[in-house]
Amino acid sequence: MLIDRLKSIVGPKGWTTDPIDLESSSTEWRGVVYGSTPIVISPASTEEVSAVVRACADADVAVVPQGGNTGMCAGAVPDESGTQIVLSLARMNHIRHVDADNFSMEVEAGCILRKIQEAASDADRLFALSLGAEGSCQIGGNLSTNAGGVNVVRYGTARAQALGIEAVLADGTVVSSLRSLRKDTAGYDLKQLFIGSEGTLGIITAATLKLFPTPGAISTALVAIESSGDAVRLLAYLRSELADSIEAFELVSDFVFGLVTNHNPDLRLPFDDRAPWYVLLDAAVGNSAQPLENALAGAAQSGLLSDAVIAKNSSEAQQFWRMRHSIAEAERHAGKALKHDISVPVSRMEEFLALGDRLLEDLVPDAQLIAFGHVGDGNLHYNVALPASSANTEAVTTAIYELVDQLGGSFSAEHGVGRLKRHYLPKYRGSSEIELMRTLKKALDPKNILNPGKVI
Repeated sequence: MLIDRLKSIVGPKGWTTDPIDLESSSTEWRGVVYGSTPIVISPASTEEVSAVVRACADADVAVVPQGGNTGMCAGAVPDESGTQIVLSLARMNHIRHVDADNFSMEVEAGCILRKIQEAASDADRLFALSLGAEGSCQIGGNLSTNAGGVNVVRYGTARAQALGIEAVLADGTVVSSLRSLRKDTAGYDLKQLFIGSEGTLGIITAATLKLFPTPGAISTALVAIESSGDAVRLLAYLRSELADSIEAFELVSDFVFGLVTNHNPDLRLPFDDRAPWYVLLDAAVGNSAQPLENALAGAAQSGLLSDAVIAKNSSEAQQFWRMRHSIAEAERHAGKALKHDISVPVSRMEEFLALGDRLLEDLVPDAQLIAFGHVGDGNLHYNVALPASSANTEAVTTAIYELVDQLGGSFSAEHGVGRLKRHYLPKYRGSSEIELMRTLKKALDPKNILNPGKVI
């Protein structure tokens, strides 16, 4: 029997059938999607992952790899059949090696992102990936979705921060490409098959990550602006003044910060007068905030901002960022909204928001826009809270995605496709692209046991 074989592979500490654990692992964290599984298997090594996958392949039973289960597209949730095995990477949480001289580190897939950041910091290095769920998300999940986060504007997505990958294929074969090289043209770059594939082509078990020099003192500023277009122009201006020192550049609407402050009474905006939009930014300008202060003063003279506050200390900077990282939770408490993780060329961000306003006014005049995101890389979380009586949710999402496509954008910027967006992929990707994806999936997973029903 498969279940008995799986239990013997991982030992008594590596499995659970406790109903509470099963429900938690079968539910998307926002409570939007529910599934079912007979058991959660938690291997402690790559060899155990390989054996688990081989056993499932022999039994023609699907495996759903799961990290911190913090995804936004139900990519790590089993279906409702009750037959799919959830494979948790949580026990594979060791940092194998930090090579400070090579600016690299090797970690297991179950490592919590914050633990990796701290290990890099202890070696006087920076691992730059940073996002709201970093206290609970795991690096395997970050890589499998090609996570973005707040530092993409300078360091790129998770894909840009991976030097090597170890993964288990659908037949249990281990592909180990954990080299820590910046230059390596010997054959295909196989790690790229697994990064962003959401566990459908292989299960990531370890990774070699790229580290950076510590940026030194960071100055954090919260800036009030009158339009989203001013954010794009402000970024261009600051880049011209401060070169490559902009670490993060986040756009948040006044309505969204209102949700945050209502849900967190201890947080507040540091302005006497409210503005339609705000930018939260980090700049690595050394021990003095003077360069950032001078740049913001110049931007104010150019009419790009109406007010700005530079954090006086790390505590105040953390408060500013806590407001940003509290958005998802505040939004959840405010009620359900249609989630749209979109990207458009930065130069067309203002155009998208203006056209989007008109679109929503025509389709659902009573809707409330909840907009925020990483405008520095063109990624916007364009969420729409609809009246309870609204029935045309699909029409709203389709119209938004059509607009995004017309502007040369993507309906999935950093959250992945998963289960919730799977039906949009054929619509917004060319037939040749889709066929190549299917060819890859069939070649690497002929029995379709790796996270079926996700992506493609």
